[in-house]
Amino acid sequence: MSRYIAITDIHGELGKLENLLSKIKSNSDDIFIFMGDYIDRGPNSKGVIDRVIEQSNYNKCIYLIGSHEYALMHAETDDYYQFLFDNYGGPATVRSYGGFQNIFRIHGEFLKNLKFYYLTDRYLFVHAGIEPNCSLENQNKVDLVYIRGRFIYSKHNLPQKIIFGHTEFDKPYIDNCKIGIDLGCGKYPYAKLCGLILDENGKEEFVYSD
Repeated sequence: MSRYIAITDIHGELGKLENLLSKIKSNSDDIFIFMGDYIDRGPNSKGVIDRVIEQSNYNKCIYLIGSHEYALMHAETDDYYQFLFDNYGGPATVRSYGGFQNIFRIHGEFLKNLKFYYLTDRYLFVHAGIEPNCSLENQNKVDLVYIRGRFIYSKHNLPQKIIFGHTEFDKPYIDNCKIGIDLGCGKYPYAKLCGLILDENGKEEFVYSD
């Protein structure tokens, strides 16, 4: 039986990503869902994207967009998102690529094809969450990458359990209808990167980088 392996909010921390992946004993039919925020803050955003792309040589991979990629993709045409990119770790991303335009020259196709969510019978994987009282088809894309408390502390109406990142916690956030796995990697030096291994029978296993 294939499993889902969710990882989010890597934020340029290639060493922590490599360490986490080394601890996950994956099978060839496992599906990796990388849930966004590959870039900014940490020293090697380019290396992180190279590595998650490389994982597709071994497993099916789903790549979601995070708030930091959303800001990057809009930075050239919108002053607000340029401000966000500049103030939330964007300069570290630019350094790792050797220039802003190199980001799009090297990984433009990857960034352009990022998905907003991934849905299975049992789970919904999304970067930030959903508007709780809105159908999945009518969600605002900005909410999918930026929403926080209105989603986290409310019940939603979907039959799936929602797996999300974006809002960091000291340990995984778990309630009856959602799991949050952003532990602050890239934002805090001591923060671990968390992976969540799931199967369609509902088994949940957390794995952490050193």
